[in-house]
Parts: sequence; structure tokens; C-alpha cells
Amino acid sequence: MINKKEERTFGMLCHILAFVAFVGIPFGNIVGPLVMWFIKKEESEFVDICGRESLNFQISVTIYAFAASILSFIFIGIPILIAIAIGNIILVIMAGMKANEGEVYRYPLCMRFF
Repeated sequence: MINKKEERTFGMLCHILAFVAFVGIPFGNIVGPLVMWFIKKEESEFVDICGRESLNFQISVTIYAFAASILSFIFIGIPILIAIAIGNIILVIMAGMKANEGEVYRYPLCMRFF
């Protein structure tokens, strides 16, 4: 468990910045965590872990959403896209809360790229 408030805050931001995509920035769900991870990964091992985990999950979500959008032509992809969006919101909030408590959160169904 991490005690430094600053590390916990930046770890939480690595997860929460994935919501930048909902503001309308293309691939903001990847860019937000990527920028925070690049800025702070050398300063804190906790932020490095949170940043990698968030980035891996958001890349995975993007791949899943792309596959579901292709399936939307046969109408099965629409409910899958909705489930992906809801799951993404819930899991990012959970991960942000865990990081704010100083704990590392491991996302389910996440491909590990970094």
C-alpha cells in the first residue's frame, strides 16, 4: 500500500484520464493515460504500474470496441458496444478508487502490451 498522497493522486489520474474520450477527443482514452504515464513513470513505481495497467486496458477496450463495431452491421455488435462502454466506465472508476487508496488494480479481460 502506498502512503504518499501525491503518488496516489497521480496513480488515480492515470486511470481517470481515460474519460477524456467522452469529452470528444479521438482516442482520448489512450492519450490521457499515456501522457500521465510518460510524465510520471520515472518518478514513482506505483504511478508506473497504474499507468501501464490503465494504458493496457484502454488499448484492449479500443480493440474490443472496434471488433464490436464491425459486428454492429449484423446488429449483435450494438449490445456488445453498450456493454463495453458501461464496463469501461465502471472498471475505470473502480481502478481510480483503488489507486487513490494506494492499491494496484488489475483490470479483468486486459491484454498486457506493456
